[in-house]
Amino acid sequence: MTTNQINAMSAAGCILADTFACISEHIKEGVTAGYIDQLAKTYIISQGADPGFLGYRGYKYSTCISKNEEIVHGIPYDHKVFFDGDIVSIDIGVKRDGFYADAARTFLIGNVSEEDRHLVQVTQDAFFKSMEGIRAGSRLGDISFGIQQYVESKGLTIVKDLYSHGIGSSLHEEPLIPNYGKKGAGMLLKSGMTFAIEPMVNLGLPGIETLDDEWTIVTEDGKKSAHYENTILITDDGVDILTLKGA
Repeated sequence: MTTNQINAMSAAGCILADTFACISEHIKEGVTAGYIDQLAKTYIISQGADPGFLGYRGYKYSTCISKNEEIVHGIPYDHKVFFDGDIVSIDIGVKRDGFYADAARTFLIGNVSEEDRHLVQVTQDAFFKSMEGIRAGSRLGDISFGIQQYVESKGLTIVKDLYSHGIGSSLHEEPLIPNYGKKGAGMLLKSGMTFAIEPMVNLGLPGIETLDDEWTIVTEDGKKSAHYENTILITDDGVDILTLKGA
């Protein structure tokens, strides 16, 4: 990655962080996924960037919005309403000057059960735990191991058939990165590498199914799932999280 390329990804990451800040002010019981999708699209475009998901492999929306047992790739239909007790994961990509940032957050709607709160918190914490000690010279498997070890220590289940991934001039790049693995395994991390790290965590079994819309992926047992993601830059001193810092 050149300095200009990293700057473009950082700018995309700032816009994405601000998009989530905007969403957090509007998402609540009674709001629809379609409304949030349009809100995100309008904001991203207003900042001189492009929605990274729009048109990707024919996808017609700017966000993926997944409720409860939907793990990822949920379609933001106008009739998808948020109800009291739902957990809602929102995954968004932003393209700026030819480079992408990708991130996801899971939101709590109204009065959410303690079990569901635990699921959402562990999923977020797993990302940050996996970043501890990571820098140029670490191994990719150190991140995977960190996610799995933390999630399983909290009594929850990692989705093993979906992956974190490389990111840069394309939304999804090699390598595919399992959210489980062995410490010290995998490629050597070098300064300037960029990845989208995204734990997906289930209350129940790890298995997945794809719905007839050919996008939405759900848990095989119908239990809830949570998702948390950031785009990161590997540096000599650690990890720079590009999708946390708004303007």
